[in-house]
Amino acid sequence: MISAHNLGFPRIGGARELKWALERYWRGEIPSAVLQTTASELRSRHWRLQADAGLDNVPVGDFSLYDQVLDHSLMFGVVPSRFGAAGDMPTLDTYFAMARGMAAKPDVGFASEMTKWFDTNYHYLVPEFEPELQFNLHADALLQQVGEAQAMGLSAKPVVIGPLTYLWLGKVKRQACAKLDLLPDLVRVYARLFAQLKQAGVEWVQVDEPILALDLSAEWRQAFESAYTQLATQRPKLLLTTYFGDLREHLRLACHLPVDGLHLDLCRAPQQLLPAMDWLPSHKVLSLGVVDGRNIWRGDLTGLLDTLDPVAQQLGDRLWLAPSCSLLHVPIDCSAEHTIDSAIRGGLAFAVQKLEEVGLLKRALAEGHAAVEHELRAAEHAIAMRLAHPARLRPVVRERVAGVNDAMARRNTGYAQRRQVQRARLQLPLFPTTTIGSFPQTAEIRSARRNYKHGELPLAGYEDAMRQHIADTIRRQEALQLDVLVHGEAERTDMVEYFGEQLDGFVFTQQGWVQSYGSRCVKPPIIHGDVARPRAMTVEWARYAQSLTDRPVKGMLTGPVTILQWSFVRDDQPRSDTCQQIALALRDEVSDLERAGIAIIQIDEPALREGLPLRTSDWPAYLRWAVRCFRIASAGVDDATQIHTHMCYAEFNDIIDAIAQLDADVITIETARSDMELLEAFSGFAYPNEIGPGVYDIHSPAIPETGRMEGLMRKAAQSIPAERLWVNPDCGLKTRAWGEVEPALRNMVAAARRLRETAVN
Repeated sequence: MISAHNLGFPRIGGARELKWALERYWRGEIPSAVLQTTASELRSRHWRLQADAGLDNVPVGDFSLYDQVLDHSLMFGVVPSRFGAAGDMPTLDTYFAMARGMAAKPDVGFASEMTKWFDTNYHYLVPEFEPELQFNLHADALLQQVGEAQAMGLSAKPVVIGPLTYLWLGKVKRQACAKLDLLPDLVRVYARLFAQLKQAGVEWVQVDEPILALDLSAEWRQAFESAYTQLATQRPKLLLTTYFGDLREHLRLACHLPVDGLHLDLCRAPQQLLPAMDWLPSHKVLSLGVVDGRNIWRGDLTGLLDTLDPVAQQLGDRLWLAPSCSLLHVPIDCSAEHTIDSAIRGGLAFAVQKLEEVGLLKRALAEGHAAVEHELRAAEHAIAMRLAHPARLRPVVRERVAGVNDAMARRNTGYAQRRQVQRARLQLPLFPTTTIGSFPQTAEIRSARRNYKHGELPLAGYEDAMRQHIADTIRRQEALQLDVLVHGEAERTDMVEYFGEQLDGFVFTQQGWVQSYGSRCVKPPIIHGDVARPRAMTVEWARYAQSLTDRPVKGMLTGPVTILQWSFVRDDQPRSDTCQQIALALRDEVSDLERAGIAIIQIDEPALREGLPLRTSDWPAYLRWAVRCFRIASAGVDDATQIHTHMCYAEFNDIIDAIAQLDADVITIETARSDMELLEAFSGFAYPNEIGPGVYDIHSPAIPETGRMEGLMRKAAQSIPAERLWVNPDCGLKTRAWGEVEPALRNMVAAARRLRETAVN
């Protein structure tokens, strides 16, 4: 019999219960027992929901209090020495210290580095492999969850990051050994883990090895063979799980590894199916990811069945059906979304609906298409209604896109000439200080926004409240003596949602939350049609903020690639076409800000690296259109207008040439968690423009010390000329409280002052 399963489910809860419990625990309002009870209740609820959808087993271990990679680091004893003695049993305090830093020891207890999970907007905690590391198994948490699921009468399928992917994700610290040197010891720990899971009655373990969709050297390919050969006995059945891309030259390797099944992502790479069926040994299961775990549109179930019918006839009960990847990347349930146009809403499928689609496909293959004829026709009708929506195609937008030329993507002169004009206009000191854009979203701000949305506060009252918060933010920044100010973004819920709400072509959910990291959740907009800007979006707020001070105030925009990446994007045209539409809308906003007298305009592109394809051979095509879209948005200004951009939590080495091609006058980047390691890319490349390396980690509650920030900037000055360095946090301050922000920025300004004094002397 054909089986249905799932690779992972969203953790946060339909009402974001996990988020609220985490933040209450961090504030000391609830004990750990209450937090763990909330977690247990969410797991049980999600397992029951998945079982009721017809899944033959449920994923266990996909749930995490913060991050699944961090969970594995504690399970394997990979705890940096700054958080405790080697070999100690990791505690919940250790867990959150690694994730958020140690407030009591901000100088040494900094949090683990955080970066993007492949090409998604989910952030994971990077494992740190220190000298003399000894892996130790601490599997009690995973075994407890297995027991919880079994006690509910469910077949538990533990989800484990594979040993090769876990090593790939980590970084070797302060030693010269290669990561693969650590593999033999790590494999021994995996063997012990699998043995314990077998003893616990587990039949199948899902072993995630998504790096098989990347470019791998011969050494890493050989490491797969040796590692899985060592894991071939004394274990449950293993489902080797890949996703996010095409295995290409690694497909034959994956088919022949000594495991019991293979999962392939057919949404990203449908061309894998036929060769996999040829190469997979006849005793192995083939799991097919046929429902898109990365986007929110209904699948073409009739078309999928045309593909799956012959596969089912050939494989029989060796065929498993699943989403393409974990459903962590989509919201939980769209049944409560009543404010979206019904023609668009009918075409949506969140996690619950995707599981229903998997179950429906299973039924159709097992019982015949006629058994689900009504559901298939309903799905076809919903897709047709969405594609017939009048906002989908706008002739004016398409004509404008057709008229884009190369001149629109070029500044008037090069950076060297612009730099002189901008310095004369701005009159900034050496090591100018600024922030990334947002300031704390206080309870008062959230209350005003909530009251306005509920009709309890008129528009005029809401706008007046926002102006008061902007004025307060400007006053605080002046008191801190920051050199370049921001208006604080009090009026913005989210850096993408805010712009989508004012652009044509977008719709919005009310409960479509997705985890970004830890307790941080975002509510991505949905792009369903052609994008256009009906009116100015930020100009009046920027103009008001600038009227309050003689210091320059940055205009703050989110870039076209980031708006694209952090939205759920229409699937009926190339992503590059949609991005160019967004770029043209932003170009108009940039021009209006410049006409309003705004001297510095920041166009954030934190998702530029995230959008990079997994295979290097696919990079040039993506980078061409991504860079072009940024330049279309930014290049229409005079030389005297300074363009900034911001990027965070990414490995920049891969795309440093493309970053230079953006031709932003100033780029601010995240470097605090990596101890300025990311600057190596900019120094080795001889990056020509100005850089603001983030000197403190805003995701940690710890107040950074002046000396540490000064030291980081001195380290930066060894790679980048001092006259091209800015001093700033590593990201926006929206999620922090003023009681943390002001002392941190005061210390940051003091660090900049010391740097100037030294430079002058």
